[in-house]
Amino acid sequence: MIMSATTTPSRPKPLNRRATLPRATATLQARPTTIKTYRAALAWLETLVNYESMPKMRRRSVELGLTRINRILAQLHNPHKNLCCVHVAGTKGKGSTVAMLSHMLSANEFSVGVYTSPHILDIRERITINQHHISEADFTRVVARVMAATKAASISDPTFFEALTAAAFLHFAQKKVDIAVVETGLGGRLDCTNVITKPEVCGITSISLDHTQILGNSITSIAEEKAGIFKSGVTVISAPQTPEVKRVLRRTAAKTRSPLLFAGDDIEFSYRFESSRATGPHTRVSVSTPTSRFEHLAVPLLGEHQAFNCAVALGMLDVLKSRGFEIKDEAAITGLANVHLPGRMEVIFDAPRVMVDGAHNPASVEALMRAIGQNVAYDSMVVVFGCNADKDVRGMLQLLQLGADKIIFTASRSPRACDPAELAAQFAEHSGRMAQWCPTLEEAVHIASKAVTRDDLLCITGSFYLVGEAKQLFTQRERVFQLLR
Repeated sequence: MIMSATTTPSRPKPLNRRATLPRATATLQARPTTIKTYRAALAWLETLVNYESMPKMRRRSVELGLTRINRILAQLHNPHKNLCCVHVAGTKGKGSTVAMLSHMLSANEFSVGVYTSPHILDIRERITINQHHISEADFTRVVARVMAATKAASISDPTFFEALTAAAFLHFAQKKVDIAVVETGLGGRLDCTNVITKPEVCGITSISLDHTQILGNSITSIAEEKAGIFKSGVTVISAPQTPEVKRVLRRTAAKTRSPLLFAGDDIEFSYRFESSRATGPHTRVSVSTPTSRFEHLAVPLLGEHQAFNCAVALGMLDVLKSRGFEIKDEAAITGLANVHLPGRMEVIFDAPRVMVDGAHNPASVEALMRAIGQNVAYDSMVVVFGCNADKDVRGMLQLLQLGADKIIFTASRSPRACDPAELAAQFAEHSGRMAQWCPTLEEAVHIASKAVTRDDLLCITGSFYLVGEAKQLFTQRERVFQLLR
């Protein structure tokens, strides 16, 4: 089913309609009483309250906070308290910054645990050591321990993210990692990763509007939540920020007595875009810290915005050096060059060229459109887009039109997904341009394939759910060839 947004006969229901949700899916299916298999571990996690998959994020009877996670971890003998940790918060760029820092540490022969979210294809992507996913056997064991801990602590309603966070800390402690690099989920102050009380260093990536139902409707309120990870005496490295965000971060740093360094202000930082026949388009950064000077260092991930993330990673690396970690710059540079991040400007098919990117807020969409324009040669770009209903939909739609020659709206299988017909209608209303919509990604890819030629680009972007579905779809070669006929 394909319709032009300008010929839709009736306007669908509003995007941000309220939905009455069960408190947890446990009311719909019985929770496993024991966990002995990987499948049982997944089944138990699926019964938990999951803010990532709720149709509309709202403050609910199951509140965000640290009480439950602290009680769970206490039953596990507080594994997080025996870990050296790096804590990273921000709106966009957290995953990229974590990847760059962790690769530089791994190349220096440290055992590096990494905890990130969301995952794209496999839940085990969230818990890794030196770029290797936690094994199914280890995942089963730690999740079983976490389930037992929730029962022992008389917690009937742990969240999905709390359970995974506890499992990650337990796994890293059992494997005796040298350092754990931990990314916040939502915000920072009430994020359950904020049980880390004495990190080695904190990082703050670019802050913009996102998750406004949870974190607040203003950039300053969101910045205050992100700054909730600041700890007394712990150095914070921040990406360049807008003036109002800087004021909030500086005010919080003064209260917590946290040394705060901004890339470009307190850390000498510059970047430039270049292109050569040997390496193609790329960005280079120059960063000077008290212990190192990196000149014209190639950023491994595409996009101008990745220069800022790289600067934060290098700044945190410098702090770790000052805290006694034996880090060689040459090894760090080698590790940085090997960074690859799934779902970020990732080409998953060659004929036609298909790129996926989890650009799920206006700042990310803008960065993606600019990065594609700078780094990818194409005649025409067709964008397949689908996002979640709790996002700044209008902001993303306004920015999509800057780079896309043709847009096809669709929906992922997430219960939070926006109605694609409504996306098309809103896009036509605000841009005056015609757009199409399809109910499923497969149909959207089939229609898009009719509009792209050998020198064109098909970009699938929006929610990470949609990116995951795209990556899964394009592993099915026979099905893909049928869709592209």
